[in-house]
Amino acid sequence: MVKTYLESRILAADPLELIHILYEHAILQLTLARKALREGDIRLRCGTVSKALAILGELEGSLDHRAGGSISHNLADLYQYMRKRLIEGNANQDDAALAEVETLWRTLDEGWTAMQGSISAPVSRPYSQTAGEISGCTWSA
Repeated sequence: MVKTYLESRILAADPLELIHILYEHAILQLTLARKALREGDIRLRCGTVSKALAILGELEGSLDHRAGGSISHNLADLYQYMRKRLIEGNANQDDAALAEVETLWRTLDEGWTAMQGSISAPVSRPYSQTAGEISGCTWSA
C-alpha cells in the first residue's frame, strides 16, 4: 500500500516535487539509521545509510550546473560533505554525524518546500519512472 502510494506520487510529481520526495525519503532513512544505531541493529543501520547514500547519488546526478549556476555547485559541495559524514557516521557508529546529516536534510527540505511554493516548474513530459527509477529528473534554479 505504501509502495503503491509512493509510486503514484512519483509518477504524478513535477521535477520540484521529485526533489522534495527524495528529501523526505532521505530524512526517513536517517531517522531509521539513528534508531538502528541506538538499538545495535547493524544490518538495518547499514541498509538505511546505504539508501541515504543512494538518494544523495540521485540528487547529485540531477543537478544541472549550467542552469543552476552557483546554487547547483554549492548543493554539489554540500551533498559531498553529507556523503562523507554519512560514511563516517556509519563506520564509526557516530550518532552525531548521522544527526548532522539528518539536520542538513531537514533544513534543505524546509527551504525546498518554501521555494516550491513560489516557483512552478513546467513538466515537459509525463514521468514513467517507478519508485526506484527517479534518475530522470533534473534540477535547475
